[in-house]
Order: sequence, then C-alpha cells, then structure tokens
Amino acid sequence: MWLADAAAPAGGGLIQMLWPFVLMFAVFYFLLIRPQQKKQKQRNLMLNQLKKGDKITTIGGMHGTIVELTDDTVVLRVNDATKITFERSAINNVVASETVTEKV
Repeated sequence: MWLADAAAPAGGGLIQMLWPFVLMFAVFYFLLIRPQQKKQKQRNLMLNQLKKGDKITTIGGMHGTIVELTDDTVVLRVNDATKITFERSAINNVVASETVTEKV
C-alpha cells in the first residue's frame, strides 16, 4: 500500500516540473524571438525595395544617394564627384525615397 502512494505523485511531479520550462520558453518566444524575427523581416523588405535615387544611410553612418544597384552591391554618390560601392547589407535605412510625381 505504501508503494502505490509513493508512485502516484511521481507522474504529477514530472508535469509540475516541466511547466516552468514551458512558461519560460513562451516568455522568451514572445519577448525576444518573435520581435527579432519581425524586425529582420522588415529589414529584408526594405533592402529588397531599394531603387535608384533613394537617399540612404549606411551602417557606418555615411549618407549618399543610390546611383547603381545590383543583387549584392550598391553604388552611392556621396558628393558630386565621389562614388563608393557598398554591399547591399551595409544599408541601414532609407532617409528619403525618390517618388515619381506627374504634373497634370
């Protein structure tokens, strides 16, 4: 009889031991993993939508206007005479996008 009583809490104890780990994983997922995935998705979308004429800032802080664009590289015009080539992944953000407006 005392063996049956000792075996019964072991099953419930395992589930009770796992709940804190499940709860911790859920907290990490919603506070750390999910926001980082969302931020990475937005960055990839921004990099894919780059076009000539966009004014951008690089990760290093250099400002310029996109002159040429390939799948991997971006050529920036920094001033009137200087053009510099960067990897596309070095683009930090788009400061101003050139929009095409037609006069009616």
